[in-house]
Amino acid sequence: MKNESKYVPFDVMEKFMVEVFMKVGVPESDARICADVLITADKYGIDSHGISRLKTIYIDRIRDGIQEAVTKFEILREGPTTAVIDGHNGMGHVIAKKSMTIAIEKAKKYGMGMIAVRNSTHYGIAGYYAGMAVESGMVGITGTNARPSVAPTFGVENMLGTNPLTFGIPTDEKFPFILDCATSLSQRGKVELYAREGKPLPASWVIDQNGGTETDAKKVLEYLTKGAVALTPLGGIGEEGAGYKGYGYCTVVEILSAALQQGAFLKMLLGVQDGKKVSINLGHFFIAIDISAFTEIDKFKKTAGDILRSLRSSKKMPGRDRIYTAGEKEYLTWQERKNKGIPVNEELQKEMLILQKELNITGYKFPF
Repeated sequence: MKNESKYVPFDVMEKFMVEVFMKVGVPESDARICADVLITADKYGIDSHGISRLKTIYIDRIRDGIQEAVTKFEILREGPTTAVIDGHNGMGHVIAKKSMTIAIEKAKKYGMGMIAVRNSTHYGIAGYYAGMAVESGMVGITGTNARPSVAPTFGVENMLGTNPLTFGIPTDEKFPFILDCATSLSQRGKVELYAREGKPLPASWVIDQNGGTETDAKKVLEYLTKGAVALTPLGGIGEEGAGYKGYGYCTVVEILSAALQQGAFLKMLLGVQDGKKVSINLGHFFIAIDISAFTEIDKFKKTAGDILRSLRSSKKMPGRDRIYTAGEKEYLTWQERKNKGIPVNEELQKEMLILQKELNITGYKFPF
């Protein structure tokens, strides 16, 4: 059967990832942070950002010399509610977790905290860091720029990253409101997922140089690298679907991920110079807002929960029996997966076995 998935227990997969990171020089404490971010993505069904990214986005880049295994976290400027960080191309997960921790600490003292980061690397799912604020009784906001892959409205050139703008909000329900999504219709990780599964892309996701579309996922990955196609912003091609709105929000994230910290932006983030791979130098921002500075946390959670429950109980369209709110599907996925483990398709199985052999990792008997 093509692309048959096998399930691996979460604790086994997390331990494996920690060992892989350590084998390429990531200190154990940092390796545990990186693995925790990736395993969280897989727990919530965000399969484009979990184990699927381990080799290609992190391990290969460390081995290529364009990402540092040992993270140097430097505070360049700091005020009561703000700080500017240089990550020196270390592990993005480590840089991001430390940055949001500082933002939360500042918010506890002054009501709000914001951190701007430059010279970082891919930090995994943005919702992980917004969720950190939620766990501290706060509203969390984060964004990051990325390799250019998105065309501006009426353009066909890959100029902007997929640039997620992510919010985490506490509620009185079993799960928080976590809105974690790109400001493009899709993102490179989703395209990679479709390529692994041999599925065609929806026609609205990609624009070619002639203003047409491309649906072959493997071709899109190749053409994106060459700049021959681009992803479309939220709303899609042109103005009919309000693509200018996605383009606008995408640009907001680009500015906040570069201008405050004087970091790299747009084509500076290609990761290629004179035909050679170079560090990508991403920028991020993190905001924590202490709810208790405005109102009692329980009252806030109740109001937030009432809003979400009202939305879910509103009138459904014909043929649909359920309305969801952000964070709900992820929670339901975790309830389904926690006893089954992570589904690993055939392409990922091959990557894991390659890492296991190349890094001489023993003691694992995977079901493939």
